[in-house]
Amino acid sequence: MSKKRITIIVVAIILAIIAYSYFNSSSEQDASLTAKVTKGTFLNEVYISGEAQSTSSKKINGPSNARRFNIYQIKIQDLVAEGTIVKKGDYIGKLDASEVNGKINEAQLNLEKAQSKYTQQQLDTTLTLKQERSSIKDMLYNIEEDSLELVRSIYEPPATIRSLENKIEKTERDLKEKKADYSIKKRQANAKMIEVGTEVSKISKKIEELQTLQKEFTITSDDDGMVTYVKEWNGTKKKVGSTISPWEPAIASLPDLTKMESKTYSNEVDIRKIKKGLVTKIGFDAFPEIELDGIVTDVANVGETKAGSDIKLFQVLIKLNQTNENIRPGMTTSNKILIDKQEDVLMVPLEAIFANDSISFTYVKSGLSIAKKQVELGQSNNEVVIIKKGLKKEDIVYLNKPEGSDDKSITLLK
Repeated sequence: MSKKRITIIVVAIILAIIAYSYFNSSSEQDASLTAKVTKGTFLNEVYISGEAQSTSSKKINGPSNARRFNIYQIKIQDLVAEGTIVKKGDYIGKLDASEVNGKINEAQLNLEKAQSKYTQQQLDTTLTLKQERSSIKDMLYNIEEDSLELVRSIYEPPATIRSLENKIEKTERDLKEKKADYSIKKRQANAKMIEVGTEVSKISKKIEELQTLQKEFTITSDDDGMVTYVKEWNGTKKKVGSTISPWEPAIASLPDLTKMESKTYSNEVDIRKIKKGLVTKIGFDAFPEIELDGIVTDVANVGETKAGSDIKLFQVLIKLNQTNENIRPGMTTSNKILIDKQEDVLMVPLEAIFANDSISFTYVKSGLSIAKKQVELGQSNNEVVIIKKGLKKEDIVYLNKPEGSDDKSITLLK
């Protein structure tokens, strides 16, 4: 074989290697920067996070009649951990009973004073009435003695007899008045005894009521369930050291875990899309494998401003159509609200769409060249956009601007 022929073969091999490397790298570059036009189901979804909560819960309240005894602020002294599963009658927590204990001690001192007063009145009454009865007996005795004297004075002068008769009459009148006075004094004594006795009964009853109230400072569960903490007016949860009042008596709650919802807040842009009745998929950060079906049940018309932010947020409530034993109130939820669904439509990634003034277009691979084609767009989500006109299935579009494409003109739609 001649040298010339060998040289030609070597050069051809080198050129083949260079060409292969060039086109192979170009293909890899194109693959990494392009995507195919696909046809399928388009989902327009709004993603918002929220918090699981029960739609029905039973409040666990503190003492119901503390206000009767002028007790308005009661501090929570102890509280079981949130999420504790309890049975009916189980211990929930304890309230600071120092104020009610002070009132019991004060009432007991008043009771001792009232009982002492009652005993003293009882003794005074006994002594007074005894003296009155003795006086009446003396008068009866005097009348009896004077009557006997009158009988023995039958032969005495008339003046003597008359004097005795007058004495007897006077004693009888005094006796009648004495009996009347005794009756009045007895009624007075009875009334006084009733008064001091009523005071004793009143204080004793108050002590019984305070002791009953004292027992209510140890809180137990009215039903089976899982303990969750309730929130203050400012959104913070009540815990040990927090206070309750007659107007906000709850220290915790027992939610119905079979009736759950996701409480979320949407921004001003997305809230325009969200309506009642929209189907939702609900996930849980704590259990990524769980996804439940739900439905939007309420959309706020007025926005709220959260602390530390000027952004308006709108509350959205999503009812869970299913339950799961692992789901608990307070868990973070991820909610996919289905706004729209379209079947059998063409789609491309958002990155494949470019704009020139009001014209939307794509860079389409056409053999070994690149074409700029105008497209008519439909709805879009966070990933893809619907192509109404301008492309067909399996077309390959570029996800970024190819080099050397500035001079190409846009092929307009017909």
